[in-house]
Amino acid sequence: MNNFTYYNPVRIVFGRGSIAQLQQLVPTNPKILLVYGGGSIKHNGVYEQVQAALNDHDVIEFAGIEPNPLYETCIKAADLVKQEGVGFLLAVGGGSVMDATKFIAAAAAYTGADPWDMVLKKAPVTDALPLGCVVTLPATGSETNINAVISRASTAEKIPFKSPLLYPQFSILDPDTTFSLPQRQLANGIVDTFVHVCEQYLTYDVHAHLQDRQAEAILLTLIQEAPKLFGPDDDYDVRANLMWCATQALNHNLACGVPMDWSTHAIGHELTAACGIDHARALAIVMPALLDHQRVPKADKLLKFAHRIWGITCTDTNAAIDTALQCTRKFFQDLGMPTRLSDAHIPSTVIAKIANRLGQRCPHIGEHQNLDTKAIRAILEATI
Repeated sequence: MNNFTYYNPVRIVFGRGSIAQLQQLVPTNPKILLVYGGGSIKHNGVYEQVQAALNDHDVIEFAGIEPNPLYETCIKAADLVKQEGVGFLLAVGGGSVMDATKFIAAAAAYTGADPWDMVLKKAPVTDALPLGCVVTLPATGSETNINAVISRASTAEKIPFKSPLLYPQFSILDPDTTFSLPQRQLANGIVDTFVHVCEQYLTYDVHAHLQDRQAEAILLTLIQEAPKLFGPDDDYDVRANLMWCATQALNHNLACGVPMDWSTHAIGHELTAACGIDHARALAIVMPALLDHQRVPKADKLLKFAHRIWGITCTDTNAAIDTALQCTRKFFQDLGMPTRLSDAHIPSTVIAKIANRLGQRCPHIGEHQNLDTKAIRAILEATI
């Protein structure tokens, strides 16, 4: 196991009716900016619950955060924060709203010439406003980590950034908020969670046995509970388990002492930026092909994945890996996800553009830094 330092200061408030606790969790003195997306929270009762909990607070609103939050929109919110003297940000929504709020928190306090430098040039985040989250779509784990991903319309880019200053002070997770979500968003969240785990689990073995078993527990829970969402067995406990899986998948716990990959995400971000496809759908296309391409350096973990997750008893390494990847694709497909570019009606002509753009920004990706432009092109060509 590799050396590590683990720290996570986020207070989690989980369960039915927990949005009411905003009254105690949100500070009363500063002006609050309530950040949300397209307005679904006004149709599912969440907005009313938030307003009721904050009736003694000075709250202004910023709506319209996109599914892949745009820099251009976030800058408008950051300007509003500065104009209104906002002192605390509250994100109410899914990963996009939480990611946007993190960038807004950093951009509003940024003293450099261009806040985009924090994303593109990795300029250090030296200050950020405090923030909290109310999660309505379990997927990204943004509620308990320091990460965000921001897109820029003018350059068709989608790039991650992070800072320890972007941990939320608290996050509220009420599984009841997920019952109004469309099936497509639920499926997206499950696949996003699944791939988050695999990016930390399917690398190479460093004898971190507990972390492996924690990753496997999340994957097995997803496989067990996800089909129930679309049948008569769907209930609060199903939603609660899936919501907690999403949080546990990316709260830095699985990352302790292990190598990580994140090349599926890197390629997937470029695919989303180029074609506008949902983030999770891009991941469902890329990950099986990437694992197939990397079956030799990942062989030990892929065999573990085959045996422990999919129950494959075959002793032939390649046959076991083949079957595991088939099972993974079927799991995604059963959720209504595309697993090839053609499934998503994406032309193969985008492959060179995606590979070249990512190769210019990140010449080598993956846990071994062995994926270059040529390898990225080969992976995407395998998804045709």
